[in-house]
Amino acid sequence: MEPINDADVTASSSAALHLPRILCLHGGGTNARIFATQCRSLVQLLKAEFRLVFAEAAFPSQAGPDVTVVYGEWKPFKRWMRWLPEHPAIEHDVAVGALDDSLREALRKDDLRGATGECVALLGFSQGAKMVASLLYRQQLRDEAGLPPDSLRFRFGVIMAGSAPLVALEPALCPKPGLPDASDISELKPCEPRVFVLRVPTLHVHGTLDPGLFRHRRLLEEFSDPKTSALVEWEGEHRLPLKQTDVAPIVGHIRRLAMETGVYDDV
Repeated sequence: MEPINDADVTASSSAALHLPRILCLHGGGTNARIFATQCRSLVQLLKAEFRLVFAEAAFPSQAGPDVTVVYGEWKPFKRWMRWLPEHPAIEHDVAVGALDDSLREALRKDDLRGATGECVALLGFSQGAKMVASLLYRQQLRDEAGLPPDSLRFRFGVIMAGSAPLVALEPALCPKPGLPDASDISELKPCEPRVFVLRVPTLHVHGTLDPGLFRHRRLLEEFSDPKTSALVEWEGEHRLPLKQTDVAPIVGHIRRLAMETGVYDDV
């Protein structure tokens, strides 16, 4: 397969320039081009309602699990933060700044293509899903602290195969110490359950054959408010669903979240 060019990275046609945007974060060891291709079924079913924009992480990485089987030539591979001990250390502020810069750069490039829609949501897979949950948690903490809202304000998130725990992107706002910060390998740090609870509306998507399913369930059960979170399960491993029968329930929940958070009211 040949890499798609930059003009196609949004995976949305120019006719969708006015639509609300969903900012998409790829998994560790892939990149924006790969993720746009992996999300092709979602894009197809949502193209009349949303424009999907794919951000690229800042830090170089080896390829993620099974990535080279199909996308071995689609370099460079990237990651948002460390997840292996051999990854070079990154200072917390540097990692968070790079994350925020990547999101803004993706939207800036899309603006240059003529896109005008509000960025209403985040969607991520694997490490990107962990970042989605953590970004929404930071937004929630800033709201609770009465801080001025960021220029990017997300109404909901789609967390696909995201692992516990959350990452403290702004540790000073957390209710107590305990979460890993952006310099840590988060999976190696034990966290107290039900203390750091995400209440921004979210959809969690779990593959029932995913080897990391127990970590994904922990993110839902221990770090998400059951009143504002929903779950879709599908019979698959650690990858994006492609069959319409698997993708349709996800799309239905995204539409429901958009309706409940007033996205369609503003279109």
